[in-house]
Amino acid sequence: MSPTRTLSDDERLDWLRLARTPRVGPVTFDRLMTRFGSAREALAALPGFGAKRPNPPPVDEIKREIDATVDYGARLVCAIEPDFPALLRALGPPPPVLTCLGKIALGSAPSVAMVGARDASAAGRKLARDIAVQLGLNGLVTVSGLARGIDGEVHAASLATGTVAVLGGGIDHIYPPQHERLYAAIAGEGLIITESPFGYRAQARDFPRRNRIITGLAVGTVVIEAAERSGSLISARTAGEQGREVMAVPGSPLDPRAAGTNRLLRDGAVLVRNADDIIEAISDLSQAGMRAPPPPTYVSEPGSDDDLPTEQIDAVHQALSPAPMPIDELARAAGIGAGRCAAILMELELLGEAETLPGGLACRAAA
Repeated sequence: MSPTRTLSDDERLDWLRLARTPRVGPVTFDRLMTRFGSAREALAALPGFGAKRPNPPPVDEIKREIDATVDYGARLVCAIEPDFPALLRALGPPPPVLTCLGKIALGSAPSVAMVGARDASAAGRKLARDIAVQLGLNGLVTVSGLARGIDGEVHAASLATGTVAVLGGGIDHIYPPQHERLYAAIAGEGLIITESPFGYRAQARDFPRRNRIITGLAVGTVVIEAAERSGSLISARTAGEQGREVMAVPGSPLDPRAAGTNRLLRDGAVLVRNADDIIEAISDLSQAGMRAPPPPTYVSEPGSDDDLPTEQIDAVHQALSPAPMPIDELARAAGIGAGRCAAILMELELLGEAETLPGGLACRAAA
């Protein structure tokens, strides 16, 4: 498969079937594509994984998703295609496919993610609006999650200059419902993105994936007001793991909504007070990071993972724990190489015995 190109209709159908297959997340998708070279070959190989193998969705189901997406005015963009957001494509691995509604070019524009409390204070909301406006005037697109509070203020203030909203559910699932008008405005003037299929309603477990996309689209993430146990702190940690700048606005030690941001600052986040501080913090990153990294190159590795020894599979399975562990550590515990361990983990995930996670981690699958 060539490094970057628009997929044919048949290739897109196969790609989506593999991406929508149960227990095939971004890591397993990437491993399957690397091992078999194409989505069609990977789908053909799934029966070889045994009776517990996941079953890809029927072709008609995927065709209905494609038709519904197009009828809605959105489009599906696969990770290998030129329009896939450039920085997001640099993740290891990227989401296999996105559904996009609006101005697709905004996904690859220089951008800053801004997140924060849903129950934000009046001062926090005003600061979010002011920063978003100034970032836009300086040519930066904002990225957030369409939630109440800080997210909504950021999107509303950036409509004229460019904003990207990332959803946890399908492109047609407007959440929260009170942001229906804002959603419509972003669809018309900005960009809405989701990793979830059309018609899917978001659940709690989907928001970490959404947060990974929010931070992955941007050179840096700014947190404005976040409690000690806030989803915004998860976004900040994810941004750091992705090699992106983590920034936070300080707040009063007496305000619980500032406990999380103040802890980020204590732990090394960049202190920012306004848009100028943010622009200064990302100036070097924006020059180096806005060049599109090379897209995934899927080259078949025939025979490299064939005939995996049962004793090695058992050793990896025994090394797994409920807590995520680096694959290198699992390989060391099993007494095998990291590449062989990754191949075994892929098979265990397809059998529902393991879960591989972005960032080179894996754990035992939840019962």
